[in-house]
Amino acid sequence: MKEFLQFFIHPSTLAIGLHLMLVVGFSVRVIMQRPATGVALAWLFLIAAIPFGGAFAYLLVGEKRIETERAKRLARLRDSYQQVTDALISRNLTDVDWSVRPAEAREMDQLGKQMVGLPTVCGTSGQLYSDTGEILRAIAEDVRNAKRSVLMEFYIWSEGGLADEVLEAVIGAAERGLDCRLLIDGLGAALWWKGDQPDRLRHAGVKLEKALPAGFIRMLVGRNDVRLHRKIVIIDGLTAWTGSMNMVDPRFFKQDANVGEWVDAMTRVKGGIVGPLALTIIGDWTLETGEDAVDVAREVGFDNVVSDGNSAAQIVPSGPGQTGDGLLQMLLATVNSAREELVLTTPYFVPDDSLLRAIRGAAARGVTVSMIVPEKVDSFLTRYASRSFYDELIDSGVKIYLYRKGLLHTKSITSDRRISMFGTVNLDMRSLWINYEVAAFIYGPVFGAELWQLQQSYIEDSDLLDPEEWAKRSAYQKFLENALRLAGPML
Repeated sequence: MKEFLQFFIHPSTLAIGLHLMLVVGFSVRVIMQRPATGVALAWLFLIAAIPFGGAFAYLLVGEKRIETERAKRLARLRDSYQQVTDALISRNLTDVDWSVRPAEAREMDQLGKQMVGLPTVCGTSGQLYSDTGEILRAIAEDVRNAKRSVLMEFYIWSEGGLADEVLEAVIGAAERGLDCRLLIDGLGAALWWKGDQPDRLRHAGVKLEKALPAGFIRMLVGRNDVRLHRKIVIIDGLTAWTGSMNMVDPRFFKQDANVGEWVDAMTRVKGGIVGPLALTIIGDWTLETGEDAVDVAREVGFDNVVSDGNSAAQIVPSGPGQTGDGLLQMLLATVNSAREELVLTTPYFVPDDSLLRAIRGAAARGVTVSMIVPEKVDSFLTRYASRSFYDELIDSGVKIYLYRKGLLHTKSITSDRRISMFGTVNLDMRSLWINYEVAAFIYGPVFGAELWQLQQSYIEDSDLLDPEEWAKRSAYQKFLENALRLAGPML
């Protein structure tokens, strides 16, 4: 009897027992989450094969977990969204003339309303900017000319160069008595948060909040790697900026990454589109502060949003607990709408299976498909994982262009130059499922032609990937690419 008891209380026996309990418990949890079959089987194997470590890894990155309080605020935010959306409708900003839009656009509008809840708005105008210095100077000038409010949210803010000019403009606006609110990601701008600029902003009267602060306690209740990846600026409720660019001067940013300067684009817009963009940033602000979205909208001048232009656009925010797979559905609709030409730019290409199939399918049905990616990227894992998809794309007829003049960071799609996507979303699993993103879908040929011209300028500075040369890469490289592809959901 004594030996029997000693066996059961032996540390090895206890460890094995605890491991088996974790395997059973976490297996049930994985199954009830209903992930894709391949993903579920991979996690079940990892949990069983690596004692304690597999379960810990699952807790870290296995689910799109968000804190209970954040989930509650997201639920309350939907009601506020509806109130603000009703305000747009009352100003006739959703009365789109679909007779002059592509036929597929109306279907996408319905899809967006059903999946995300935000309708297409008309009365919009905008200008595309691709020179980063010009972008920073223009944003600073808009802030200096602001009369009521300045709202900004960015994933990264970094000291140096013209980014500091924007900072000084915001400080000046706050000192003039304007309502200035900045929401900056806690992890993406981790180095910036440790400097003196946050204190200078607060001292001037700027309302500054850290979005999704990372830490051990938060890791226990949610995922630390869920990030606010959006880039939005709202001035007086009248003018907005959005696109791929963080608040950084590329001449001073990540100069030691050996990828060249980051190449970005932003669009400066007015009119109806300012409404849903402002709604997005106001929602993010209230999630972090607990303030009422309707009150914030009134304080920052949301009532200033008026018709200004002839374009129509639909804003699609995305993120855990917010819109499910709405953004992915809109991207698929954009790709499937192409009949003649499809052009895509993305810095990181690690798509989910449905998006990969849609792109390959477009090329296979005779659409001229061009994908422009940077020759060098700042992530070793993503670089090789992305390359694992090239064979499938090439075999389907997709032309892959490697941009050689820096890290091409612009995220864009044009379909027949009539339907466009422009925003913060990379064509990778992280953007599609983990980060909070925002994308503008623009319906019409004016912006489509302008964005297409920018894409063509990228092609001119790129090298077309030669299928024969690509096939000659070593077996080691192919293995490395395919092995790192398995980590795609975490990249």
